Amino acid sequence: MAILGETKDGPLVLSPEQVEEIGRELDAIRARVVADLGQRDREYIYKIIKAQRGFEIAGRGLLYLGFLPPFWLAGVAALGVSKILDNMEIGHNVMHGQYDWMREPGLNSKVFEWDTVCPADQWKHSHNYMHHTYTNIHGMDRDIGYGILRIDEDQKWNPYYLGNPLYAFLLMVFFEWGVMLHDLEADNIVQGKRTWAEIKPLAKGQIRKASKQVLKDYVMFPLLTGPLFFHTLAANAAANLVRNLWTFSIIFCGHFPSGVQTFTEEETENETRGEWYVRQMLGSANITGGPLFHIMSGNLSHQIEHHLFPDLPANRYPEIAPEIEALCNKYGLPYNKGRFSKQIGSVWAKIFKLSLPDRLVGKSSQPRIIIMREPKPSEAGV
Repeated sequence: MAILGETKDGPLVLSPEQVEEIGRELDAIRARVVADLGQRDREYIYKIIKAQRGFEIAGRGLLYLGFLPPFWLAGVAALGVSKILDNMEIGHNVMHGQYDWMREPGLNSKVFEWDTVCPADQWKHSHNYMHHTYTNIHGMDRDIGYGILRIDEDQKWNPYYLGNPLYAFLLMVFFEWGVMLHDLEADNIVQGKRTWAEIKPLAKGQIRKASKQVLKDYVMFPLLTGPLFFHTLAANAAANLVRNLWTFSIIFCGHFPSGVQTFTEEETENETRGEWYVRQMLGSANITGGPLFHIMSGNLSHQIEHHLFPDLPANRYPEIAPEIEALCNKYGLPYNKGRFSKQIGSVWAKIFKLSLPDRLVGKSSQPRIIIMREPKPSEAGV
């Protein structure tokens, strides 16, 4: 295999040997971090858990004064931060197995459950396995459009996609529910490709988990505030909305801004370790920001590093990011990064543009790096 294409800096050609050398260099970075895991990583995740619980307790307490607008708003903010930390810097990362080495039951990826309606086991299948294994491969990675959006030019346009901006907006508002339904593959159900017998176990798990979440957020905690029931119910709904808007934005910035590439099954057939690494770097993007921003994003602001090393503790991504960028520069590969406003702006521009037929908006002229394979003997006429 060879990597061919054009970058903003000119032509790019990587030999098979160079691609495998990239893999070896990245393996060395990973091995070094794994060997260094220890007390500071323990302290970091315990501090995050302590902060998450503190924000939740503060939020719940503030809502006992929720009849006063400043306290209601403060309660919503505290609960929103708590849910973001729980889902992103704790839940998402723990379920990737980033802290399994600690042998801490509460941080074990096999049993951890998070504060959202999607069952953890279904998330681990659709995200950890399907998305991280087949990142940005058409026909294999269902995160390309999530079955409802046209987010890449290689998705064939049809009139349904005129609603692209509306579908994206609704997905953003109800993001936790979209994540929950993702593993059902609703588009395949509509097309008759999946049967009730196939999805029945998934649906049962979703109903069970969603029922617990709804009972907690919209019945139990509001009842605990007595006459402020509806104030608390509204606050919990608002906190969930804050979490949904934020997680949607961070995830879309890491996967769909300008410059992120997709691939075909043919390009990735019999992929080597080095080729897999290159695909992860070309198919992800980073968001620049300060330490607090990175924590609140679950360090998914370092999406490139996360896709390279999904099972390394995310707090290590900022320290290895300069090495990954230097490696990309060494071999002429793009390292897609930008401020939040730039990345989210390009995401929404793409959502609107791709709602229209190609004949109206044209194809992107953005340089693309192509994975080229040596022809098989039969294809070469041998």
